[in-house]
Amino acid sequence: MPLTCHAFVAASLDGFIARPDGSIDWLEPFNAADEDHGYDAFIADKDGIVMGRGTFETVLGFGHWPYTLPVIIMSQSLTVDDIPEALADLVAICDMDPAELLVALAEEGWQKVYVDGGQLLQSFLRAGLLDDITVTRVPLLLGSGRPLFGALASDVHLTHQHTVSFPSGLVSTKYQISAQ
Repeated sequence: MPLTCHAFVAASLDGFIARPDGSIDWLEPFNAADEDHGYDAFIADKDGIVMGRGTFETVLGFGHWPYTLPVIIMSQSLTVDDIPEALADLVAICDMDPAELLVALAEEGWQKVYVDGGQLLQSFLRAGLLDDITVTRVPLLLGSGRPLFGALASDVHLTHQHTVSFPSGLVSTKYQISAQ
């Protein structure tokens, strides 16, 4: 089975994944404990997470590490000294390009990768490495911020898989990404 890459991301209705300063505080009111948005089912069959530096720094600010899977941080600037000691066995830093990393992960036996982080997700998408994406639209307009999608060299065709709406107003849609 070839290695596949999957994304699960929340975005404001106007297409932003974070405020201009990177803050995701606007998501907090929508984290209803009684509402299952599908993340647990999504992450259940993944072998690990490939995460961007900015997302890593945001997650460190949570005060607790929410992942049990191995996490690889894609960064040209971070070093092992930037990893808190408590995470040394769970987190690794990598400066390979995405395609090279996926070859290495496949050789380690990984089959399904969760790609997390706006710029990283965009780079995987531009390289044709992302297999599917679940976008949860949050009923909020931010007006400005960090966009979910950036510039693309060509159109990216998506096939709708399914959509689920929630009482909170969130709408989650999964798309298969067509080969480019």
